[in-house]
Amino acid sequence: MNEQDRRVFEGLFSPRVIALVGASSDEKKHTSRPQRSLRRHGYDGKIVPINPKRDEIFGDRAYPSLLDVPETVDHAFIMVPAAAVTESIEQCIERQIPVATIYADGFAEAGPEGLRRQEELVARAREGGVRILGPNCSGVLSTRPSSALSVNAAIEQLEIRPGPLAVISQSGSMTGGLLSRGLGRGVGFSKVVSIGNESDLTVGELTDWLVDDPETETILLFLETIRDAPRLASAARRAVEAGKQVIAYKLGRSDVGRRLAASHTGAMAGSAEVGDAFFRAHGILRVDNLETMFELPSLLAGKRPAKQHRVAVMSTTGGGAATVVDRLGSMDVEVVTPSTAVVDILAEKGIDIPRGPLTDLTHAGTRADVYGAVLDELVASDHCDLVLAIAGSSAQFQPQISVGPLLRASHGKALAAFFAPHAPEALEQLSGTHVAGFRTPESCADAIRAWSQWRQPAEAPSPNSAALAMVADTISGLNGRRPNERDSAAIFAALDIPTAASVVVRETDDAPISAMEIEFPVVAKILSADIPHKTDAGGVVLGIRDAAELAEAVKSIRENVAKRHPEAKIDGVLVQKMESGLAEVILGFRCDPEVGPVVVLGVGGVLAEIYKDIAVRVAPVGLDEARSMIDEVKGLAVVRGYRGLPLGDTEALAQAVVAISQLANDREALISEAEINPLLVLPEGAGVVAVDGLVIGSPEQ
Repeated sequence: MNEQDRRVFEGLFSPRVIALVGASSDEKKHTSRPQRSLRRHGYDGKIVPINPKRDEIFGDRAYPSLLDVPETVDHAFIMVPAAAVTESIEQCIERQIPVATIYADGFAEAGPEGLRRQEELVARAREGGVRILGPNCSGVLSTRPSSALSVNAAIEQLEIRPGPLAVISQSGSMTGGLLSRGLGRGVGFSKVVSIGNESDLTVGELTDWLVDDPETETILLFLETIRDAPRLASAARRAVEAGKQVIAYKLGRSDVGRRLAASHTGAMAGSAEVGDAFFRAHGILRVDNLETMFELPSLLAGKRPAKQHRVAVMSTTGGGAATVVDRLGSMDVEVVTPSTAVVDILAEKGIDIPRGPLTDLTHAGTRADVYGAVLDELVASDHCDLVLAIAGSSAQFQPQISVGPLLRASHGKALAAFFAPHAPEALEQLSGTHVAGFRTPESCADAIRAWSQWRQPAEAPSPNSAALAMVADTISGLNGRRPNERDSAAIFAALDIPTAASVVVRETDDAPISAMEIEFPVVAKILSADIPHKTDAGGVVLGIRDAAELAEAVKSIRENVAKRHPEAKIDGVLVQKMESGLAEVILGFRCDPEVGPVVVLGVGGVLAEIYKDIAVRVAPVGLDEARSMIDEVKGLAVVRGYRGLPLGDTEALAQAVVAISQLANDREALISEAEINPLLVLPEGAGVVAVDGLVIGSPEQ
């Protein structure tokens, strides 16, 4: 953190002088709340209300403007209407105030005109050396030292406990809700930030600063979108190295974004999948349950991403265990069966447990010697990487049996507990310890799923400069023309992805179709950059056996396309060798507007969007990550030897994934989307072949 950033950080979280621009003496107004909130929570610095109509507000000397304040101001909290904000920022510049928080709305969230005003405001502030939090921001909170600078009613009223959790929220109204939920779970907070429109200071920048904050151990993000992906990625990676965790709850698990992209790949990889890929790549844990945000940190305390994620479950309630284990199974979490050592311990005590995925102590769990012995063995063994202890009524009525052994257990392994009954006293005993206590099976399973997907961030592979140079040359040869399928195939070939042999039949061709050098059977397809989905346009004929059938197919294709797309520019009919393989996959690359380049692999063909059986990663990827994508796509079991089926060339497929992902290393960003559908997977050792493809150039191209 440089000196300027340090001044801004201190101005946000430990200001000695705060100016409240637009402060009100009317207690019914939001603009009176920051002053009360600061005092109520013990702020011991100087508060300076700015109001030209008042000499004093709530006992503090008021001034007409920032220019009249005699002291050096560390933070200006601006609460005037949007039309008056620019003047306030000019005064901040003149007074060299390092940071200003803008409460007013009416900027980017209000439409194009508001966005223009916001951009002009930020540009002027940056020019004058002032950083902006907001606009449309409810404020910030620090507990050490105390500074509750916020218009949020919950922050004013809550008894806020200091602790290791920091919160950055893109929803101002949710800051109080998150605080309330966390305090109800017994956790404490170091910093809380409402980020507002994120016009200047971003989630990524604040996360980066909080990595260096000694008061913060875990950073919680409530996200509606990702605006500064490179900075957030860098900050999250630094957090992993520093032994801190970044946990994200992100809205947007819907299909709306899928309708916006031109290619199948864009339609398949929506906001949720892309967000998951971004978080996974950079060591961020994504949760789906708000409660998990506050219960997961204790599970991760002192931990780093593990190489294995095996879960051992022990329980004194079969039904209670099923509520968690059933969810873990649906989340593809690996739950291991009882170890031989555990079975032997129980046998020595005359206990025979049912066969199954967990150590079921339903009929023996009230014996403290049994429960403790099994727990100690699981914690000490290399049979698992996390122990989940589930208790029934003993947690409520005999906590010494179910809680005592947990507290005495070794601290080396991740340890979680779920209590089926309402057991607040038992959970209170676990609060602040090395054992993560969960109140619901949903949050318990969600936390363990997040832990199981937590990986050490991998370094991105180096650019394939030779291949990227060939791609650039191919695009340059188009002379600004949008690439059709033949051009796209040339781009894929430049990346060293094999493509099917083809020729183009143009309307002006004099040579007879029979003179072509491609062997029958063939496929004929309309060739046009204006028609990305040729099948829907009646522009594809398969299984053509001879020249006569080909001539008829060419005629039919041209007639169909002329009726359905009369405005399309037609470059001819592409005649391609009819290829076959063991499986069809869809392989794509695109520049996502939130997180940047991603690569997508899934089950291909015309029903690709229906199946949505895909794996998504931030691009570029290496071979190991490409192999993991192949393993992740369920439909590709047919080329992995499922039930004795012939093995496909999955290694060649992995190399194709790596190759197309290299488009992310193109510094000129010539391509915004690229898709092969289908890419045929041939038998083991025979490779892969692209038989259809689409490339969309960047808007600049």
